[in-house]
Amino acid sequence: MTDKKTSVLILDDEPIVSKRLKPSLEKKGYEVETFTVSLDALKRIRERDFDIVITDLKMEGLSGMEFMSEVKSHSPSTEVIIITGFATMDTAKESFSKGVFDFLAKPFKLGEIAEVIKRAEEKSRK
Repeated sequence: MTDKKTSVLILDDEPIVSKRLKPSLEKKGYEVETFTVSLDALKRIRERDFDIVITDLKMEGLSGMEFMSEVKSHSPSTEVIIITGFATMDTAKESFSKGVFDFLAKPFKLGEIAEVIKRAEEKSRK
């Protein structure tokens, strides 16, 4: 069992999301990289694997679903968490059918997402 930090990539076109999440996750011991442009994040996931990816659903360029498919095809063991201000049963169902770990509607509390990340981390370590 290695003692390396769990790596988390956050992609959200609203900078405030990353600004709030990054420090709170780093305090919990995660290694965090944040992106506001989907194509930059896409380039990054092709360079290295992340344990957990958190992505918004609706963005300029690549949608969260497309991004998630890219993440999963590049690194099947990466757990993907979708965060969205446009949560519907259909989008949730579609995400789960594509292998998303969890689906959170915005606005969410830091405690809620921390809990989901912890569960995803436990799953990815198995």
